[in-house]
Amino acid sequence: MLQVKSAAQTWQVVLEKNQILLNNTPFTWDLLPLTPTSFHILKDGRSYTAELLDIEADTKTFRIKINGNVHTLQVQDRMDLLLASLGMDQALVQKINDIKAPMPGLILDIKVEVGQEVKKGDPILILEAMKMENIIKSPGDGVVSAIKVNVKQNVEKNQVLVLF
Repeated sequence: MLQVKSAAQTWQVVLEKNQILLNNTPFTWDLLPLTPTSFHILKDGRSYTAELLDIEADTKTFRIKINGNVHTLQVQDRMDLLLASLGMDQALVQKINDIKAPMPGLILDIKVEVGQEVKKGDPILILEAMKMENIIKSPGDGVVSAIKVNVKQNVEKNQVLVLF
């Protein structure tokens, strides 16, 4: 069994030999792969185009685009649900104190504000290094207490960028 959550809804998904149950109701659809990350779907006489945009394996989070609308889904398997029911899911959450520059570069954009709560994997800032844009993501949960850099500022390796 899987539990799939979006911002607005939660579904229970059971994968059986010949069928999928969605909230204990059989789910029937026709799925045609177009590319390795895009699909054409027919469901209840309606046509959908779906594209997988991003996967965050460590948080089991997926960003998909369906008919032009982007959705973020988080999936929990049986083990995740068991840990949550025992109150052990928060024990796995890493607390952080700061984020340091992994390499020298130029700050292109800052995605957070002081006082903002962030979760593991949330984008914090964009660092340009060696002509590449690197999205620096939060390594754990926290609340931003200070931003030590500005946009268009050059930073050195291990320089503190954000405090939590």
